[in-house]
Amino acid sequence: MTTIIGIPLENRIEESIKLQEILSKYGCSIKTRIGLHDMGDYKCLNYGIVLIEVVNNINEIYDSLAKHWKIQSMKF
Repeated sequence: MTTIIGIPLENRIEESIKLQEILSKYGCSIKTRIGLHDMGDYKCLNYGIVLIEVVNNINEIYDSLAKHWKIQSMKF
């Protein structure tokens, strides 16, 4: 079973360090990672979302991320 977790970042500059620490800790359990940020009038805005495809340790990763962000997940 595959799980996709969406992590919304309200302040990418400040939150990216903590997010990277968590994702690196579980790097072998994350198959895919996609970062999307919003563009307003052709300039990069400071909020976005990161999508990860998790194949192992799903509950542990979810719990670690949920301590810091309002995340959502979908199972396939």
